[in-house]
Amino acid sequence: MTDSELHYEKMTKTPVSRLILKLGMPTTISMLITSIYNMADTYFVGTLGESQQAATGILFALQAIIQGLAFMLGHGSGSFVAKSLADRDIKSASAYVSTAFFTGGLVGVVLGAVGLSLLSPLMYLLGSTKTILPYAKDYGMWVLIACPFMICSLILNNNLRYEGKAFYAMFGLTAGGILNIFGDYYLVAALDWGVYGAGLSTAVSQFISFLILLIFYFKKAQSSISPKYISKRFKTYLSICTVGFPSLIRQGLTAISGSLLNNLTKPFGDTAIDAMAVVNRYSNFVMCVGLGLGQGFQPVAAFNYEAKQYDRVKKGLIFTTCFGTVFVACLSLVSFLFADDIIRLLQSNAEVVSIGKTALRYAAVGLLFMPLSVPVNMLYQSIQKAGIASLLSTMRSGALLIPTLLIGVPLLGLTGVQLAQPISDALTGLASIPFTIHFLRKKQ
Repeated sequence: MTDSELHYEKMTKTPVSRLILKLGMPTTISMLITSIYNMADTYFVGTLGESQQAATGILFALQAIIQGLAFMLGHGSGSFVAKSLADRDIKSASAYVSTAFFTGGLVGVVLGAVGLSLLSPLMYLLGSTKTILPYAKDYGMWVLIACPFMICSLILNNNLRYEGKAFYAMFGLTAGGILNIFGDYYLVAALDWGVYGAGLSTAVSQFISFLILLIFYFKKAQSSISPKYISKRFKTYLSICTVGFPSLIRQGLTAISGSLLNNLTKPFGDTAIDAMAVVNRYSNFVMCVGLGLGQGFQPVAAFNYEAKQYDRVKKGLIFTTCFGTVFVACLSLVSFLFADDIIRLLQSNAEVVSIGKTALRYAAVGLLFMPLSVPVNMLYQSIQKAGIASLLSTMRSGALLIPTLLIGVPLLGLTGVQLAQPISDALTGLASIPFTIHFLRKKQ
């Protein structure tokens, strides 16, 4: 049998739970390593002071914007790559991935150049204070320089996953993440280059990760990346962006709400901004580990829906939701019980610990609702139901979080800051249940 036939057989005949685990575990590991190196940034920079550590939290919003553009192009093209491979159309798959890859590189160059030319105003917009600004600029400069490689890496990573090559996608991101951890130690701790060193380490690791993923794509993927495959049809770009738009909304609103959170936290001082940055980094770690399996569900859903294997898609949704619920519940319990120790591990300042441990306990409760919303969101995006996927994406990241912040902070002060995200998580999870039930009951 040809590679295309073998791939079709694997995606439509392998038991769904086993297939999702096989595709999802490498992605979970890569997300885990990525989260750990983000935590490493937080840890090593935290040894320098609260303002320095808060700078990494300020840049979280910028990274969310970059990731949003990358995920839009990566998930959008990947969904069509899976569809094309299900139809055994390698040429169309190559057109989608090549168009997304080169578009992403161009977008990254433009975004990086504009950001560098407006560095100080951008950092203030993201929520920096005057005391945080010098460190935010040191870190942000390197993030913007690395922007084209970050976008292209995530496009390659997602398309490898949609091709069923999750192991190679994992290896590329994991190698960069491990390099960044050692880079943080050497540049921040050993050479004493401070926040500038942490930013440089991030940039170098992103470049290495990009090179590894590009080599794997050329060697292992069925589709090809080449300028000759770049589409000249506007419809191709529109299709990629339409299907990937929920990812852009999700990450874009994450950036907006994160910037709003930082700005509303300013009156409570750098220690409060630092505490929320630490909690957000850790919560992101829990989400990545607990819900990384959903990344394995996406290619399974996209491929089998196109192949009209609808029962397999429904079984995959149930399995992913149940598995995620159990896993996240265990992690949330640990986070709630050991919140003080977790925050103290990342920042020893007593005020940061006091604010952070309360926020983390609230966050642990909110995270329990995430498995109700994330898998169904991934489902609708993977089967190219962009309208529903966009609606689900807006809820947690902005449509519910932003009003919660604007109402809660004036009424409750710092407690409103700490409660905003958990309340948004809970409401999003509950609001997502009808969409899950509808899909499971629907006769395709």
